[in-house]
Amino acid sequence: MAEYLTTRELAALLRVKERKVYDLVAEEALPFRRVTGKLLFPREEIESWIAASGSEAERPNRRTAGADYPLVMAGGHDPLLEWALRESRSGIAALMDGALDGLARMRECACIAAGLHIPVAKSDEWNVQPVSKSFAGEPVALIEWAKRTRGVMYSAKLGRPIKRLSDIGDLRFQSRQPEAGSELVLSALLAKEGLRKSDLKSVDAIERSESDLAMAIAAGRADVGLGIEAAARQFQLEFTPLVVERFDLLIWRRAYFDPPFQKLVRFCASAAFRERAEAFGGYDCAQFGAVHFNGP
Repeated sequence: MAEYLTTRELAALLRVKERKVYDLVAEEALPFRRVTGKLLFPREEIESWIAASGSEAERPNRRTAGADYPLVMAGGHDPLLEWALRESRSGIAALMDGALDGLARMRECACIAAGLHIPVAKSDEWNVQPVSKSFAGEPVALIEWAKRTRGVMYSAKLGRPIKRLSDIGDLRFQSRQPEAGSELVLSALLAKEGLRKSDLKSVDAIERSESDLAMAIAAGRADVGLGIEAAARQFQLEFTPLVVERFDLLIWRRAYFDPPFQKLVRFCASAAFRERAEAFGGYDCAQFGAVHFNGP
């Protein structure tokens, strides 16, 4: 007898479908090894696990039972998404504290979904690489929310245009928290201009959302920041576009089909949603729902 079982062999042993085995792996509910991307299951440990857990293989697990997830949308902040969660009556709370924070919360099963806008170095791609690295073999999907225009926002009181990051000079720059995807985008844009974050005169305080960043500039606590067009418009700031980023939602696949998220999906097909996206400005929602990554 082989020392290790394949996914198919283990499914036959447990008398479940292979999909169930992948779900148990995602929950880390049974012993397994990942060798060059392939799942293998040590026979002796599996036999001990079966003896100890009895009918464990038939119990719903945390990663596949959508009701077990906290009804929380984590990840990067997006004002349109925040509004849609409320208006759709989805019941999903918003805890948008940065794209990297969202990835961490997804790994901990601490949310049903997370908004991501993570650039992939030396490419025009977004999000897929970090998701495939962190969630290979897990039942998640990465779907497009919207494309957003991001750029330099600043007060008209400056009396001069800011067309690129190198124009900022000694102006007070408003930063976001390290977990924010916008900080990753900032690093990539600075590198294109041969600059580093240390070349900017950052204010001491950080702002934890797109809206708070724009508010800080409008209130005079900073002169300039890197934010999305929608937030700049909201606070009547000057805006120079620098990049169009893709904001995706990483979601546990089972949770996608549960009523809370489906309420959000249906609402996003409404005229009210389209009108609000246009009013915010800087959004392209034409590809909402497009799948960019789908786990096994």
